[in-house]
Amino acid sequence: MTETVTSGESVQPPVRRKVSVSDVVANKVAGVTLRGMPRIPHPVKRVLLGGRSITIDGNTLDTTLHLMLAGQQLLGLDGLVADDDFVAARTQLELLAASFKKRIPVAGVTDLTVSGAEGLVKARHYRTDEPGAPLLVFYHGGGHVIGSIDSHDDLCREICRSGAVHVLSVDYRLAPEHPAPAAVEDSYAAYLWACEHAAELGADPQRVAVGGDSAGGNLAALVTLRARDEQAPRPALQLLLYPVTHYDAETRSRTLFARGFFLTQQDIDWFRARYLGGAQLEGSDPRVSPLLAEDHSGLSPALVATAGFDPLRDEGRHYADALRAAGTPVDYREYGSLVHGFANFFPLGGASATATGDVISAMRAHLTRAG
Repeated sequence: MTETVTSGESVQPPVRRKVSVSDVVANKVAGVTLRGMPRIPHPVKRVLLGGRSITIDGNTLDTTLHLMLAGQQLLGLDGLVADDDFVAARTQLELLAASFKKRIPVAGVTDLTVSGAEGLVKARHYRTDEPGAPLLVFYHGGGHVIGSIDSHDDLCREICRSGAVHVLSVDYRLAPEHPAPAAVEDSYAAYLWACEHAAELGADPQRVAVGGDSAGGNLAALVTLRARDEQAPRPALQLLLYPVTHYDAETRSRTLFARGFFLTQQDIDWFRARYLGGAQLEGSDPRVSPLLAEDHSGLSPALVATAGFDPLRDEGRHYADALRAAGTPVDYREYGSLVHGFANFFPLGGASATATGDVISAMRAHLTRAG
């Protein structure tokens, strides 16, 4: 049986619940369940779903992610954020991320500090043994409010191992304590630090790239624009995984996937209110919405990946179109069966693992050519 959703259907927002002991337990149970997901045969997953599939906008949801989302709903979880308290929301994400962490081995991992806009910020260096390998400066997702170098540890390890690159993951300042553009300022300062210290990290100083997922993709795009505008060293590549490119976007994908597919419109609104609420910037300001920059020419080559069941899908696609129209080289890849955050779900197997491997392979190929 196939469930098909059209853009004409209205969606009622869920009622937010406070994070409680039961929420913590639910996240731990979810983590245990997710760790076992790769061992469940595909036919068994189909049986557990009652033979149902979900098709929207011509894409059919990956069975593994469908089962994950069904389990999330059974546990009473919907979306990324379940609490208006941002501290509790951060804790919830860290618990969930830690509960199914694989701790992928790499040549070395070092915690250090790098330059931020107003002092030092934490960072983590993942080292590869590949001689003269490139360096990827990575910015984690989480709406500029939640997430950390710990929540994205496995993804950075996988990029380092499979991509044969050094990764420098940056713990930029978060909102609402530090509203926009603090995250952008820290990200840019950390990128300049990486350019200056790449050789000390064992990386090729001529191949320093930037990248990130979701809000981190937003930061990578903004760092690339600023590097061009300030005539700083240009990143060798901008790796943009389902990036936020327009804070005030009104797109078809935001309507189609407003709830039920991991990232919800209510989550997006919650992040926006905390990131921009205490700032002097509007969502239409190109300092937070790279799609609205006046000029997209002369930028670093871009590898842009989006997901078919993601409310941010269309703005990521529009950003790739804007870059291409301005003459910036673009490798755009849309993974139709996946949801927002798929790169963090690669340990589950299924299409998330395949797509993450494909993106990392493409990144490696682009950085090899950059050399």
